[in-house]
Amino acid sequence: MRWRQVSQNKQQSQQIGVIGLGAMGMGTATVLLNNGFEVTGCDISAGAREAFVAAGGKSVATPAELAHCDVLLVIVVNGQQVEEVLFGKQGVVAHLAAESVILQCATVAPSQAKQLGERLSAAGMLMLDAPISGGVAKAKSGDLSVMASGTPEVFKKSQQVLDAMAAKVYRLGDAPGVGSSMKLVNQLLAGVHIATAAEAMALGIRMGLDPEVIYDVITHSAGNSWMFENRVPHILSGDYTPLSAVDIFVKDLNIVHQTGRELALATPVASSALQQFTAASGAGFGREDDSAVIKVYQRLSGIALPEAANDAQGA
Repeated sequence: MRWRQVSQNKQQSQQIGVIGLGAMGMGTATVLLNNGFEVTGCDISAGAREAFVAAGGKSVATPAELAHCDVLLVIVVNGQQVEEVLFGKQGVVAHLAAESVILQCATVAPSQAKQLGERLSAAGMLMLDAPISGGVAKAKSGDLSVMASGTPEVFKKSQQVLDAMAAKVYRLGDAPGVGSSMKLVNQLLAGVHIATAAEAMALGIRMGLDPEVIYDVITHSAGNSWMFENRVPHILSGDYTPLSAVDIFVKDLNIVHQTGRELALATPVASSALQQFTAASGAGFGREDDSAVIKVYQRLSGIALPEAANDAQGA
């Protein structure tokens, strides 16, 4: 793991706060802790806070209690939660010292990222628009990709944190909004690839092909994608434990659709994928792994998924 190479320096001076100790937030907070930072985690879940304390960190129940932090990472689910943890009744912004650094890592609309940058600047804060990608495993190992935009000053103040949590940091511009724009391109592709992988598997199964053979052939052929290779094993094993949930892509592809409307740009392929994820959510699979989008085909066409994954309610 990358942190072993840098954890020899245990005298990091910055106090770090991480708001959101979900799968990505917990991994990121832990890798920062292992790199010698003083890290305080914040989450509405007492279980998540307890788990982080057990890993050696500190925890608080509300964002306002992170006033002592020099650098704050916001790794929550959506734009509404970002608004709440920053500016709500228990929000942290009103309590932070001037020129504190906020890394906004959640996937939000580029227009919201720009507005957040303006509001935080007016409050005397420095914001790095810094959405992250790479999944749970790379969060835990400190190998994330960060699509970042902000002033040279905020990049400089964030450098130690970014070095610890990411394998690659893309400096995309000098103002918030650019990082979120790039993340939206990534999420369009990721959502479409997952939905397409599910459809391809459904087609192969309906034609009578062995699902394991489909996976083996496609992962060694031109039709492969990172998402096919990563998500189809969840289908093969029938394990829909959410690493990234169906509802995440309902949210993210809705942002793609919203942004396309703002730009008068049609996004028909992304819209089709959004309909599949929305259907999966409506069928009750919203909190399952995003590969559960294949269950829409099971419901509609009666295909037999690998036994452990069969949806008894759809029989």
